[in-house]
This record gives sequence, C-alpha cells and structure tokens, in this order.
Amino acid sequence: MVNVLIILAVVYLGVLVTLSLLTRQKEKDTSNYLLAGSKLGSILGMFTFAATLFSTFTIIGIPDFFRANGIGTWIFIAVSDCAMVFLIVWLGLHIRKKARTNDFKGMAGLMSTCFSNKFAGYVTFAGAFIFLVPYVSIQIRGIAIFMHATFPEALPIWGWASLIVIIMLLYSETGGLKAIIYSDLIQGILLLIVIWIVAFNCLEYFGDMNGMFQKVREVNKELLSVPGPNNLFTTQFLFASFLAVIMIPFTQPQVATRVIIMKNNRSLFRMAIGVGVFAIVIIFPTALIGMYGAAKYADLSTADFISNVLIADQSNAVGALGIIGLIAAAISTSDSQIFALGGELRSLLKGDDAKMIGITRIAIVFFAVLALIFSIISSDELVLLARTSFAGTALMAPMIFTGIFLHNPSAKFMPVATAAALLMFLLSMGELIPSMIYGIRLDLILFIFVALCGLINAAIDKKEKVAVGT
Repeated sequence: MVNVLIILAVVYLGVLVTLSLLTRQKEKDTSNYLLAGSKLGSILGMFTFAATLFSTFTIIGIPDFFRANGIGTWIFIAVSDCAMVFLIVWLGLHIRKKARTNDFKGMAGLMSTCFSNKFAGYVTFAGAFIFLVPYVSIQIRGIAIFMHATFPEALPIWGWASLIVIIMLLYSETGGLKAIIYSDLIQGILLLIVIWIVAFNCLEYFGDMNGMFQKVREVNKELLSVPGPNNLFTTQFLFASFLAVIMIPFTQPQVATRVIIMKNNRSLFRMAIGVGVFAIVIIFPTALIGMYGAAKYADLSTADFISNVLIADQSNAVGALGIIGLIAAAISTSDSQIFALGGELRSLLKGDDAKMIGITRIAIVFFAVLALIFSIISSDELVLLARTSFAGTALMAPMIFTGIFLHNPSAKFMPVATAAALLMFLLSMGELIPSMIYGIRLDLILFIFVALCGLINAAIDKKEKVAVGT
C-alpha cells in the first residue's frame, strides 16, 4: 500500500501545485484573492459548498457517531442538512441583494454597515473567530490521529497536524479563494468515491441491509432507536442541533461567502439543490460504515476503528485512496475556514486595498497557528466539537437577519444582545455556569432570547416606519 500511497500523494500534491500556480495573481486584491471574482457557477458552487460543509469529520466523525449513538445520527445530520437547503433558497436572495448593494467583503463588514455601528462587525468577527478556530482544529486533529494510528512510527500527532497546516498555508496563500474552490472540487469527488467504496465493502460483510440491522440488533438494540444507547438524541438536542445546522450558510463566513459569490440567482438555486442531493449521497454511506463499526469494532477507539475500516479491511489501492481523501478533506475544509476568517478581518479594515490584503495574509497565518495549537490539545469528540461550533455561530443568526431585513435596525440593541448570548454560551462551555436551566438546554434558551430580541427590534422598526409615514 505504501507504494500506491506515494504515487497518489505525488499526483495529488502535483495537482495542488498546478492549481495554485494557475490561479495565482501578481496583484492581489480583495475581489479576486478573497472572493474569487464573485462569479461562481453552479457546479463549482455545489462542490465547494459541499466540500466546506462535509469534511474530515464526515469520514471520521460521522461513522464513529453512528457507531456510538446509532441511527438517530441520521436525524441529527441528514435531516438538518436537507432543511438547510430550503433556507439557502429562501433567504439566499435577500442576503445576496444586501451584500451586493453594500460592497461585500465579509459578513463582519456587512453587519457594521447594516447597523451603522462597528460593534456589530466586531461581534460577528469575534463569534466567527471563537467558534471557527476549534472547528478548523477538529479537521486537522481528525486526520492527524488517523495518520498517527496508521503510521505510528512516522510522525507524532503534532507532527502530522503541523504538516497539514504547512501544506494548507502554502496552497491558500498562493492561489487565494479560487485555488481553494478548485481544491474543493477535487476533494468532493474523492470523498464520494472513497466513502462509497468503503460503504459497499462494509455492507457486503453483512450480506444485505437486513443482515446489517439484525447483527447490530444483536450487539446493541438501542443503536436502532432514539435517544440511543448514550441517551444523546433527546428532543431538545435534536431541535437545538437542527437550528444550529440550518443557520450555517448565514452564520459561518466560509459558507456565507460561497452563497454571496454565486454568479447569479439561478446558479444559487441549482447549487442549493445540488448540495441537498450531495448531503444524502454522502451521509447514507457513513451510516453503513458506522453500523459496520458497531457490529465489528464496538470497543475500539475512534482512531483504531477508522484505521481498520478504511485501511486494514480494504484493498491496498482503496486504503491508499482513503488516506489521500482524508488529507484532501482536511486541507480543503481547513483552508476554507481559515481563509474566511482572514476575509472577515479584511472587511473590518479601512485603507489601501493592497496594504489591507497584506495584513490579511499575515492574519491568516496567525489563525492557522492558533488552529494548530488547539488541534494538539483538543479532544477526539469530532462531531460534538463540530456541533458546538455550529451552535455558537447560530447565536449570531438573529442579529444577521435583523441587519439584512430591517431598513433601520437599532445600532446597539441586537449586537449587545448577541454578544451577551455568546458570552453566556462560552461560560457554559467552560462549566462556569450550568448548561441546563430547569431541564432546558442553555444554547436553546440563548437562541430563543436573541430571536425574541430580533422580533422586538423588528417591531420597533415597524413602529418607527408608521410614525414617519404619518
């Protein structure tokens, strides 16, 4: 397998180098470097959106989540992702219209403009920074623990993580967002190929679907129902997770940017439908892999389970392709998120564009180093860490929607309320305050709180309109 892996690695790195050189521009500006020219077609849009959304944790985290928590994972992931598609179609037009009329450079800058208050932009940037850096780190850690388990003598976990970050920075700093988008296309195709080959082999182990469910039932019948063996999939967890996931296209800048830079509205609609299809096609095989793991590798660690199912139980060619697919997913998604943080910072900066891009590129390196450090010290609960990231950024949704839909939102009301909610959520993560209040999840309470604040702001705005009209 090592020989096959070396050949595939050389080919993959060669493609990355070629794409970064082809998309490299001598004079970097915000439009081309950070926004890829804002003319993204539906096919590239679908793959870059999907690759950013479905990443390392799709291959490592979701199968392991199915293995540990059962079929309720389908409700948690697949149902929420498909609902998100409808929100893209419904709200995407409004977001794009607002962004295009306000010289969009990033969501943070857009919020500063909408609220006529820089504090709104700072809150947006802070929320993205606080919750995206851990999200990036789980991509890096996911591949690092897998590579260390597969090749324990080669490099320690921190060594693999550092290698991923170096490749990611070299690639994204050279080619900008356009290079990342083409990399996403490659990653999305690789992800589909690898995960379906592995899933088919896992299903073949049982004979058919009936055989799979029968075997899993014998091992642990609670895996086939909710709330699952760990009592995770409660109504509150599923509802709060649903809200967190469907808000991703408007609260996580690496995804929001892709909605806004689509070439036209027709491309946006086609992209959204494509992402919905991609979600089902990519999540279904992870369920088969997870059930296979529950039946055969129930007591193994995440790294050992993934190493066995992707390499030991596969042919040499499939195992090598799986490793390249994981590396591609880690690089593609991580650089998208780190690059998006750079874009958010740029949207808050004023001054000569070339100089601001220079500052942004330095900041991207800084963000990547922070993600590397966090990846070394974080836990292996990849999906739960991702879910925490989704929940944290979702708290910004009411403020973003208020800024988008209201003509004259209160300059401080929603930004202050959102900042308070984010702070409370962070305190609960640090176990400084309870994460449950009277049996209700705090993240759900906080989302309801900021949503109500948004409704109050809308009512005030409407009242002021009526007063001016009279």
